Amino acid sequence: MTHRKPARTTGLAHLIAATGYSLAGLRRLWQEASFRQEALGGLAGVVALVALGATAHSVAVFVMLLLALLTVEALNTAIEVIVDHLSPDWSDFAKQAKDVGSAAVLLMILVNAVWFLTTIIGLWSVQG
Repeated sequence: MTHRKPARTTGLAHLIAATGYSLAGLRRLWQEASFRQEALGGLAGVVALVALGATAHSVAVFVMLLLALLTVEALNTAIEVIVDHLSPDWSDFAKQAKDVGSAAVLLMILVNAVWFLTTIIGLWSVQG
């Protein structure tokens, strides 16, 4: 089945169309267990920081890092979708592409964890 390319839009119509594409992308991402786990885990981290009395700055930085993690996860998912289309059977290039994308996600998880833990340690040192 061939799909026709949508007509090009500009101005407000383009903004509305782009928003629709982004929301479709978020709906697609929510189907990924890793995206859901990272989003819900990050939300739990935000709640924990707020409950423990972290500063607004610390919470805002954590939220920005969480959004960066979810962005990297989205890009990793896009890579996986493309690779699966190009190489439905096992191939070394597909494995390497997926492994590197996964490593990028892991690095962002570590960045988030370091910020979260240093914020918690800072709160304990002030309270103790």
